[in-house]
Amino acid sequence: MMHAIGIVETNVVARGLLAADAIVKAADVKLLVSTPVCPGKYLIIVQGSVASVKSSLDAGSNIAGESLIGSVVIPNVHSEVFPAISGTTEVDQIDAIGMIETYSAPSAIMAADEAVKSANIRLIEVRLSRALGGKAFALFTGEVGAVRAAIAAGVNRVKDQGLVLSTALIPAPHKDLIKYLM
Repeated sequence: MMHAIGIVETNVVARGLLAADAIVKAADVKLLVSTPVCPGKYLIIVQGSVASVKSSLDAGSNIAGESLIGSVVIPNVHSEVFPAISGTTEVDQIDAIGMIETYSAPSAIMAADEAVKSANIRLIEVRLSRALGGKAFALFTGEVGAVRAAIAAGVNRVKDQGLVLSTALIPAPHKDLIKYLM
């Protein structure tokens, strides 16, 4: 079964909650995230087959109405994206560090998915708009060349949306910094 992620953002928390309920009732999807995020938006992320995710997002988007900021379906999501979103990734070693910072949660997820598919890296975290003023980021590790390639691929995936804020590449992070990333 092909797995997809579906993401819905609303600019009203109450409408987001209603949309989340409609999404999980409309099709066989697993609710991964349903939470208010900065600045007063609501974020919903589901996982399932492409058809189920599309169907459920249609239902949620209809309920969200004018409060809908956007919805996106990402088919064939890399398996590392799921634990990175939930903050449960276990990384044994940090080599070079790469980061792609975006203006929205969906764009960070899309950038992370493309980054991990395009280069030999490990996702550490995909932080989604909580306590970030609506911004989000993907954080990953690998050899310097792989991290550089992953940043380029991730940025390329979302650059047309105009949502890339910044990137960072740290070839040899200090050990004191590493302990805060693990």
